[in-house]
Amino acid sequence: MSTLFISDLHLEDSQPRTTGWLLEFLAGPAREAEALYILGDLFEYWIGDDALSTTASKVAEAIAALSSSGVPCFFMHGNRDFLLGDAFASQAGMTLLPESLVIDLHGTPTLLLHGDSLCTDDVEYQAFRQQSRNPAWQAAILAKSVKERLQMARDARDASKDHMETVSTEIMDVNESTVRDHFQEHGVRRMIHGHTHRPAVHRYETEDGIAAERIVLADWSTEGSYLRVTSDRVDSVSPASCTPSN
Repeated sequence: MSTLFISDLHLEDSQPRTTGWLLEFLAGPAREAEALYILGDLFEYWIGDDALSTTASKVAEAIAALSSSGVPCFFMHGNRDFLLGDAFASQAGMTLLPESLVIDLHGTPTLLLHGDSLCTDDVEYQAFRQQSRNPAWQAAILAKSVKERLQMARDARDASKDHMETVSTEIMDVNESTVRDHFQEHGVRRMIHGHTHRPAVHRYETEDGIAAERIVLADWSTEGSYLRVTSDRVDSVSPASCTPSN
């Protein structure tokens, strides 16, 4: 059996093609999985479980169908959909995860993250991240009207684009010292995350001299993609609607 991982789909009503890729994936390869992990930024933005878009409703139905078929689905918040709550998770049949989690992945202890917490060189973003994860701040945002929250989400997206244009790509990527600290802190030799939109497999050696790897998931800006992990293989599969060869 395989365990599947996806992240950074950035779904929204204006991008029906990406939603179509996900629906094909959920009805196809995902049905053969042991579990599905969504590691953040499933949606381009999230203003509350009380304001579902057409896309969000379709996705909830499709994930719920996968879960009902016997494939457990897990969701970890990203930097775009951190307000996604219990109500939507229940509707979609997903289990919400903490911002970092170690799982036994076919015999290999593996740390799961969205990935933004590793980008510690981006001081401005980290300050926002700390604020946005504060329960009091979140409650204050969710108390606003849907119209106000929607405008805030649009403003935040514009600000993010401006930030990306003015900050070097190196600053927005992971900090290698932070990565090594995570390997040491969690006692793992594999890490899987998204966020950076730089899919790759990075090799390390821990302080104990043990080989380790950091796997970065692909975003879905140009095609669907998922990571497939079994007891003896790790495959990146694109497009997501295709079943990988054995």
